[in-house]
Amino acid sequence: MADTNLPASGPMQIPGHIDPLPVARAITPRADGRTDLIGLPRQDIAALFAQAGLDARAAKLRAKQVFHWLYHRGVTGFEAMTDIVRPMRPWLAERFVIGRPEVVEAQLSVDGTRKWLLRTADGHDFEMVFIPDADRGTLCVSSQVGCTLNCRFCHTGTMRLVRNLTPGEIVGQVMLARDSLGEWPKGANDTRLATMAGLDDDEDAGSYSADGRLLTNIVMMGMGEPLYNFDNVRDALKLVMDGDGLALSKRRITLSTSGVVPMMARCGEEIGVNLAVSLHAVTGDVRDEIVPINRKFGIGQLLQACADYPGASNARRITFEYVMLKDKNDSDEDARELVRLLRHYKLPAKVNLIPFNPWPGAPYECSTPERIRRFSDIVFEAGISAPVRTPRGRDIDAACGQLKTAAEKKSRAGRERLAAGDEAAPG
Repeated sequence: MADTNLPASGPMQIPGHIDPLPVARAITPRADGRTDLIGLPRQDIAALFAQAGLDARAAKLRAKQVFHWLYHRGVTGFEAMTDIVRPMRPWLAERFVIGRPEVVEAQLSVDGTRKWLLRTADGHDFEMVFIPDADRGTLCVSSQVGCTLNCRFCHTGTMRLVRNLTPGEIVGQVMLARDSLGEWPKGANDTRLATMAGLDDDEDAGSYSADGRLLTNIVMMGMGEPLYNFDNVRDALKLVMDGDGLALSKRRITLSTSGVVPMMARCGEEIGVNLAVSLHAVTGDVRDEIVPINRKFGIGQLLQACADYPGASNARRITFEYVMLKDKNDSDEDARELVRLLRHYKLPAKVNLIPFNPWPGAPYECSTPERIRRFSDIVFEAGISAPVRTPRGRDIDAACGQLKTAAEKKSRAGRERLAAGDEAAPG
């Protein structure tokens, strides 16, 4: 039996193009000098208002009102904030801005999956994906521009890490998706205007409800390693989970890590969302090859951290992601070893088997459907759920492991042409 947790000999840097613990690059200030409020909690908004000249009581009141309009109603301009006195609205607009990532390109797959190429205010590109299903709609959110982990099966892993995304750029993806899906609530004034225009808008009016919502789940599985951008991811997800904000339950949010063991307990304690782990192999030598972070935090350390994850239970199982690579990690012996490991660490587990999604120059092939089915059967027969994930969005390179910004595929002129045309608008 291969030793799954051999200690590294001496200090070892995690493989990757650059330092795996990047300090978030300073964001280029806006040319107009205004401050973007997206990504800020109420107390920070209040502090900014106080610095701008409001007294403490007024700053706290206006922050509460603005927070509601930003995160509950999804407005993008201060003029829409009808419960703020009219003279105050231009005062806010002169000093602050309500940002969204810029949409450079939007693509729609034949299976309904949507992928957006987005750009930060200081000119860096990243991607997000929306996957609709019959009973849910899942938004795959990025945490970094690029990635540092260099996992060999993952196209994103071939990119250089540019910088961490800020809380505003992370939560901005959720807000942009709601913009595109038309999922902000409408109030009495919207209903009155719709009625005057002869439109029957009653069913969409009033306070926000999760019933019938298209965007029901969030997965931090886009570009980047979320636990290498922990503070920003935590702060963004707190806004997403805030009952006065985007109000999405932590049980509908999953954070995926390749195995940044020292941060996993903090993730459970400070964020409290569901955990998914990119396992992909059951022996140290194979995982060293395809998920190089294993050379720093071995399988044994990783699975022990999973066993210790706060909140993990049979009701809230840990998801183990396992990409199926032909003749690499897909044998009957691999399946049995996976079962042994999960039992040994007494893990409340579900295994997602992911058919490998090809990309140009990839060093692996996908396991055959028959081999994947056999692997799944062995795990299921041991009493552990092991569904095979249906690939989604392959035709637009939106499937698992395929995200790599079109910035490396398209010329700037080509991107600008797309941004200027109809295909740049989400539809």
